[in-house]
Amino acid sequence: MDELVKSFKTIALMGKPRRDINLQMHKNLYQWLKERGYRVLVEKDVGEKFGLPEEVLATVEQIGEQAQLVIVIGGDGNMLGRARILAKYHIPMIGINRGNLGFLTDIDPKNAYAQLEACLERGEFFVEERFLLEAKIERNGEIISSGNAVNEAVIHPAKIAHMIDFHVYINDKFAFSQRSDGLIISTPTGSTAYSLSAGGPILTPNLNAIALVPMFPHTLSSRPLVIDGDSKISIRFAEHNTSQLELGCDSQIALDFCPDDVVHIEKSLHKLRLLHLKNYNYYNVLSTKLGWLKNF
Repeated sequence: MDELVKSFKTIALMGKPRRDINLQMHKNLYQWLKERGYRVLVEKDVGEKFGLPEEVLATVEQIGEQAQLVIVIGGDGNMLGRARILAKYHIPMIGINRGNLGFLTDIDPKNAYAQLEACLERGEFFVEERFLLEAKIERNGEIISSGNAVNEAVIHPAKIAHMIDFHVYINDKFAFSQRSDGLIISTPTGSTAYSLSAGGPILTPNLNAIALVPMFPHTLSSRPLVIDGDSKISIRFAEHNTSQLELGCDSQIALDFCPDDVVHIEKSLHKLRLLHLKNYNYYNVLSTKLGWLKNF
């Protein structure tokens, strides 16, 4: 742990501040880190807003190549967008929650500096790895597009909501056919997001598992299915499907495809590395965010 703390020489600040208070936090944190001797990189779009010198501005890819730690200021959406790109660089990430739920952004903005000091100066943290999904579209035997997802990959009609018929194969073996509005393929991280809204199970982050959650299925017997995280999933579509379809990754990336195409989803080779405060408790986060705390 001490060696990891010593390696935090270059720290990057990332996010998309939509409010002045969030932009001010970027400014203040930049100064706070500089005063403690860290080299600080700031995501280009953010740094330009408060006039930082050119040498500290960086693209997401440059941050991936140069930083040893990334601090994301914002909500889970900001964390998701950066994590999909930065996972391949194996950089620890920690978030200051300026969004709504904040399942991925641990740090309370009211106590941000004390909590960061505990992490950076005293090494009071641990790193948790979470797997991503890799989704690919196959057409005539060739991969035509692909994307990664931290939370989930979602298959649904592209323009107008309607039911689609499809067949799911797991490790090249037929698993089930379904008529529904679509299918959510969720990681444990994503099991508290869109998947949960669709009636999917909550998977604790340490599970090596993937949840397949139907969206408004036509039969009452259709239920979520939890499978081994190392499974390879293929989805083929019935011939009578005629409209364009879409594969969404974390509700941020959209891959259009045709009913004749095949969707392949499996665990990505890259992992998200989340840096947590030493006293982080997933179950406490779960009960707090979902309103499970009751006084009897």
